[in-house]
Amino acid sequence: MDNDKIQVDIMGLSPTPAPGGGGYALILKELGGERRLPIIIGNFEAQHIALELEGIKPPRPLTHDLIKNMIEQVGYSISYIYINELRDGTFFAKIKLDVGSVDEIDSRPSDAIALALKFSVPIYVNEEVLSEVGFIPDKDDENISPFYTENKSPEDPTETIVDPYTKKMLHLQTDLKQAINNEDYEKAASIRDEIKKIELSR
Repeated sequence: MDNDKIQVDIMGLSPTPAPGGGGYALILKELGGERRLPIIIGNFEAQHIALELEGIKPPRPLTHDLIKNMIEQVGYSISYIYINELRDGTFFAKIKLDVGSVDEIDSRPSDAIALALKFSVPIYVNEEVLSEVGFIPDKDDENISPFYTENKSPEDPTETIVDPYTKKMLHLQTDLKQAINNEDYEKAASIRDEIKKIELSR
């Protein structure tokens, strides 16, 4: 495998806190390292990935099940998927079939990752992409998944990159949850007011 291909694993899925919702942050973590790569995906794609992660089999084949069945019916399989490029704030991916005569197939990362789970194959990220937008969490944030703004196009809910607003909202929502768990309702009310103030300023 090329040195520019860094293998990653799925760390988790988190709903975005942006007003209106509309997406999920899929967090990838490099194997043998600390860098994490967040990618925003749509609700539909997140549902497929979540079902696969939980080992839940739907009563009828979903879209990625259908694609998997079609690939297997013609005698092929998938070797790996590769998030190879970041262009204008959007990630791009390739799907590599296990047949030399077929080039890597262009794909959205969300679809490629869903198929990687279906076929139980590795997920790779280009080193330049991981170096550019990957991050190492602070110790205080190790258990916190970053949130990102939803894509403006509902027809193509691919990923966007972090902005200060969503990072601030993440910390406020985490503090709010902790305050409620600690039954510190005065602090919770104060944090909720701050969240509303920030949302109204958008």
